[in-house]
Amino acid sequence: MVDKALYFKCLALPTGLGQECNMSLEPSLATRAVATDLIDDVLRERRSFDSALAHHNSIEVMSARDRAFVHTLAITTLRRLGTIDHLLDLCLQRPLPRRAQKVHDILRVGLCQILFMEVADYGAVATCVELTRQLGHSAHIKLVNAVLRRLGREGPKMVCDLDEARINTPEWLWDKWSAAYGEDICRQMAGAHLAGASLDISTKGDPQKWAAELGGDILFTNTIRLKNHGQVTKIPGFQDGQWWVQDAAAQLVVEMAGDVTDKSVIDLCAAPGGKTAQFLARGAKVIAVDRSATRLERLKQNMERLKFKPLVVEADVSNWRPKRSADVVMLDAPCSATGTARRHPDVLWSKSESDITQLAAIQQGMMSAAAESVAPGGLLIFATCSLQPEEGIDHVSPFLDAHSGFQLEPLTATDVHGLLETLTTCGCFRSLPSHRADQGGIDGFFAARFRRQVG
Repeated sequence: MVDKALYFKCLALPTGLGQECNMSLEPSLATRAVATDLIDDVLRERRSFDSALAHHNSIEVMSARDRAFVHTLAITTLRRLGTIDHLLDLCLQRPLPRRAQKVHDILRVGLCQILFMEVADYGAVATCVELTRQLGHSAHIKLVNAVLRRLGREGPKMVCDLDEARINTPEWLWDKWSAAYGEDICRQMAGAHLAGASLDISTKGDPQKWAAELGGDILFTNTIRLKNHGQVTKIPGFQDGQWWVQDAAAQLVVEMAGDVTDKSVIDLCAAPGGKTAQFLARGAKVIAVDRSATRLERLKQNMERLKFKPLVVEADVSNWRPKRSADVVMLDAPCSATGTARRHPDVLWSKSESDITQLAAIQQGMMSAAAESVAPGGLLIFATCSLQPEEGIDHVSPFLDAHSGFQLEPLTATDVHGLLETLTTCGCFRSLPSHRADQGGIDGFFAARFRRQVG
């Protein structure tokens, strides 16, 4: 049971994420109000959706059903934001004033429910009208009612006439991806983003056994893909620490290290710990490093559940150095995360071109720092879950020019389980969301493998 008094009280607390929710809201309205807060935080504060969700005071006191609805509503709105905003613009005679931006977000979640969540038109309209009233925007009630009713009638036909792949991709990203991969591939990637992503898991034990038990499909990396699942923590084997969530492309990046049995591995920027877990499951001795105490706490919780025991270090990767160099150093560097848009559509709207430039500079510095921790004869694996060349292939030549003791060690078909489409001409790894679309796609990743020379 949810403590309703506490629930309403939390809605009234200052959150920094839209403080207009108040104690008078019933749960059916509160879920929509929180969804608008999260959307506002992504679009106007440029926070990640996960960060916004984690810091919204009311989420933790919601029922599991309400939390799931909030998540689905906000993520679906962000996934179809281009379509939604285009249709709203056609109906609005002029942009809403700044003081009424909350009304714009209410219209967004209302239209999302009507067009993409199979919520009855009358229900979506009624809750949005009442939410507009409760949040102090009574002057816009007629507008909300009229716009949503019209789009309930005309919206489905209007959507059919749209180029949804194009319209749901920010223009600057469409131009960048078209230049890098060609417009056809760009369109395929945008289509994959709209399709969303299944749940990929890695197991400690026999993947065949768990695939059979969970009703999943085994992919090329022994990843198990679950297309129909409920709450992750309720899936058999999770609480027992038998598996962890990890996209198939991320698994491939770890396997590039080869046989790591009894080898020393440093996992930089390690939280929340997917790659750390994979290295440990493959027999490595792992030091997991991350600068964020909050993220490391999540890593520790994951390791405790999985019954793994890495050495965990809270430190800035740029400044930290180990007592002994390692056989393998994994640097999955902070990045724009545009390769994860299938499951995190917020990244398309919360990032800008200037972010890419700043992140690329940070990555370059981290690569140099990471190189100092690699033992002679050892490997440095640099990876980002980004689709931007500036955060991937553009780093390779400058790194080699600046570090004469390293050579690029090209990946082979075996290293990538036969996914030849992911190999670049120089032997780096470049997965795209459109790859293996018949199996549900994979995250966009870049990875390069460097070998430190002996002597």
